[in-house]
Amino acid sequence: MSDGHAGRCLCGSLAYTTGSEPLWVTVCYCRFCQRAAGSDRMIEPIFEREHFVFTEGKPSVYTLPSEGSGKDVNVHFCSRCGTKLALTFERWPDRLGIYIGTLDHPSSVLASPENSKHIFVSEALPGTILPAGFKTFDRHATENDGTPIEPTVHTSPHLVGC
Repeated sequence: MSDGHAGRCLCGSLAYTTGSEPLWVTVCYCRFCQRAAGSDRMIEPIFEREHFVFTEGKPSVYTLPSEGSGKDVNVHFCSRCGTKLALTFERWPDRLGIYIGTLDHPSSVLASPENSKHIFVSEALPGTILPAGFKTFDRHATENDGTPIEPTVHTSPHLVGC
């Protein structure tokens, strides 16, 4: 097993290691992720929670219910500099997502058609370009009970809302 990837907050008070390679990469366009990332989307590698360790400091946690599932989402952040580092989920208690920009080497985790999905594309900002060949979903990729939802895969780049 890989030792994973290391990351930290802006001020260095919090640091982590993922302990493994990501299970997959989620690219999310929901309003929560837009607000949390301060961007039009969040790129979130997903890891096995049991392998992830904060190696420096202890994060503060902000909890709120997901508008999509109604289940709690926990945002792990640095109380000193405010950097959001990780998300844990009531819906998936054995998984953890990280904010890709907090990795020491963000380019070490690439989103490809084989390892990633684009979710909540129904909330993507007009003019967003969805890449060809990637799995896309209007909202979540599964129902609340875990039943998979069939993705849309565009054969050429797809322009949202135009």
